[in-house]
Amino acid sequence: MQAPERKPVNAWRIAVAVAAVAAVALIAFAWLDARERIGATQEELARRLRDIETDARDARALARQAQEFTREAQGKLGALEGKLADAQSQQVALEALYQDLSRNRDEWQLAEIEQVLAIAAQQLQLSGNVRAALLALQLAESRLARGDRPQFLAVRRALARDIERLKALPAVDLLALTRQLDALAAGVDALPLAFEGRTEHAPEKPKPDAVEQGWLRGFAAGFWAELKQLVVVRRVDAPEPPLLAPTQAYFLRENLRLRLLNARLALLARNPAAFQEDLRMAQEWLRRYFDPRAKSTQAAQAQLRQLQATVLSLEPPPSIADSLEAVRSYKARRDRAAG
Repeated sequence: MQAPERKPVNAWRIAVAVAAVAAVALIAFAWLDARERIGATQEELARRLRDIETDARDARALARQAQEFTREAQGKLGALEGKLADAQSQQVALEALYQDLSRNRDEWQLAEIEQVLAIAAQQLQLSGNVRAALLALQLAESRLARGDRPQFLAVRRALARDIERLKALPAVDLLALTRQLDALAAGVDALPLAFEGRTEHAPEKPKPDAVEQGWLRGFAAGFWAELKQLVVVRRVDAPEPPLLAPTQAYFLRENLRLRLLNARLALLARNPAAFQEDLRMAQEWLRRYFDPRAKSTQAAQAQLRQLQATVLSLEPPPSIADSLEAVRSYKARRDRAAG
């Protein structure tokens, strides 16, 4: 009767034990799973913390760089502000200068024109350089014409009158003539003297006649040939050139050079009578004392004849005082008005 009662107890115990083992196994599995998850979570947290620390370090480095850049930018900004202030002050100064120049443009232009005209007047008075004076007047007139200002009308009229007077003068290039005289004076030493160029040529001996009729006829022919050489008849169209000692030849050349230089001075001094006389004496000395057959002498004579035949207007050229007076009068009026 007792055996049947023990079987349910054992089965219950076995079931409880199995349930307990299953529960323990389930708990162990859950604990292991939780531990793995916690480990993975810890590892993920550690990795993220490391990443966060790395990012924080990078952020701090970037922040330091940003601060440095900010300081540099502030320094550059300060420098730019200083330069901007300097540029603004320079701009203000330039604007003031430009306004002054604009107000004084007429004075500057008139001062420049007055200076050019004064130099041209000096050249015209001292050396008779009509071309330079004409160029100066035309330059001044073109400067005023570009502005086309009505207050300069009187000055432009005076300039036009002086330009017309200078254009009406004969075109004589005094500078070229003086250079030609200087070249002639420099070449005096190369001119050959007349007695140096004259060479005596012995008359040709006549050919002896052939001895045709013996010794006597040949002797008579030779005697007659020798007799003809004793007397030489020569035609002289001009007197023989004088023989000059070396010192006399030196002074002759120097006197000829002085004649040419005097002609140059007479040309610059506008003395036509002295100019023509010096050229005439130079030609006479060349004809009398120098070799007329030499090419250099012939060339010098040709140049002197050309200079002497040149129609020269050696009268003093008209002055450009009207233009200068017009400029100075205009400046004086402006000064009085400004005062």
